[in-house]
Amino acid sequence: MPANFTAFMAFRYALGRLGRQGRSPANTTNVNSVGALALAGLVISIAVLVFVTCVVNGFERELRERLLRVLPHITATSEQGIASAALPEMTNLPEASGLLALAPVVRSSGLLAANGRVVAAQMTGIDKQYWAVSALDQFVDAGRLDELQNASFGMLMGSRLAAELGLAIGDDVVLLLADQRVSIAGALPRQKRFTLVATFRSQSQLDATGVFVSLAAAQRLLRMPGRVHGVQGRMQDLFDSYAASQYLYQQLAAMAPWVRTWMADFGTLYQAIAVQKATLFLLFSLLIAVAAFNLVSGLIMIVEQRKGDIAILRSMGSSRWAVLRLFSSLGVMLGVAGTVAGIAVGLLLSWIVPSLVNAASQLLLQDFMSQYFIGYLPVQILFEDLLLIAGLAVSTTVLASLYPAWRAMGLQPSQVLANE
Repeated sequence: MPANFTAFMAFRYALGRLGRQGRSPANTTNVNSVGALALAGLVISIAVLVFVTCVVNGFERELRERLLRVLPHITATSEQGIASAALPEMTNLPEASGLLALAPVVRSSGLLAANGRVVAAQMTGIDKQYWAVSALDQFVDAGRLDELQNASFGMLMGSRLAAELGLAIGDDVVLLLADQRVSIAGALPRQKRFTLVATFRSQSQLDATGVFVSLAAAQRLLRMPGRVHGVQGRMQDLFDSYAASQYLYQQLAAMAPWVRTWMADFGTLYQAIAVQKATLFLLFSLLIAVAAFNLVSGLIMIVEQRKGDIAILRSMGSSRWAVLRLFSSLGVMLGVAGTVAGIAVGLLLSWIVPSLVNAASQLLLQDFMSQYFIGYLPVQILFEDLLLIAGLAVSTTVLASLYPAWRAMGLQPSQVLANE
């Protein structure tokens, strides 16, 4: 059979049309129903795999490009504090250090009080060099960031934290620190009134806990003139922390520094995302395999229904291999159709579901993503993943179609036509 005729016949069988009169409508309906259900199972399996893969890719991207852009990659601190004169060079770092930039910081846990509400927060005192370590300045959504250094006691605050305290730009907020000072009245918490000059929205957990003040204000509040708690840095390679750690150990050896990288807090999460992606891909690939092999029953029923057609083709001179190509082509068509439909549905889910989750969160006043490091459902579509899923689905359906095609190839025209 010519290739175009083979494709035409396969397409005709895929549509479930009857080639000859005298076929039972009920039998045809059953065959079409079995094939449609098998194809629907393939579409659903592929769609779920595409959606799950896109979501896992989204979490990996947000951890890498959002959270790790905002948070410093490495921190070196000392219990006794570090004199400003003893700090290593902050700019023009040698390439062998594994660092792109360093910035001094003063950190302390405390409480924020405003409008009759009290919320726990993490205060960080920073200077202008900090924006070379963190991209937090790119997520400022209200106010002016330059006021943080210009104002004596200005504060940069996460948007969720500001909303929880009912604050707007220009409002005052009291910061109470855990450090205590002893007076004639007893132990009193250290406190200071700050003015909110800007807010940021990074859509991460930092929005609900982070506050930033000028380094000078933090030193004055904590009574650390000329001293800082440590330095924070940005590494050249996220996954190569050895050089950066050794450099900070050597530069701050006299202060017995404690060096901590982002992997101490989020390394397990990053590895878990990678393992979860591989595991979910394997599990849903098995579902695709099951759905693809369900097509075998549909194809076998088509072969049984089309035995007369096959016998006539054979008696007109078609070879057994031509029959094999015909039903293999039918399997390929069904596999390609199911794959295209499944990927389309998966992409549609990836586009709709995040919006539905956000809408449901706002409608029900529930943060469904509160247990994660971001406040929304992330999605990232990678072409290479779609290509891998498509190749896996089509190849599986092709393998599944070989057995029905082999059965069609083995039919004897004389036996079939004797009963017609």
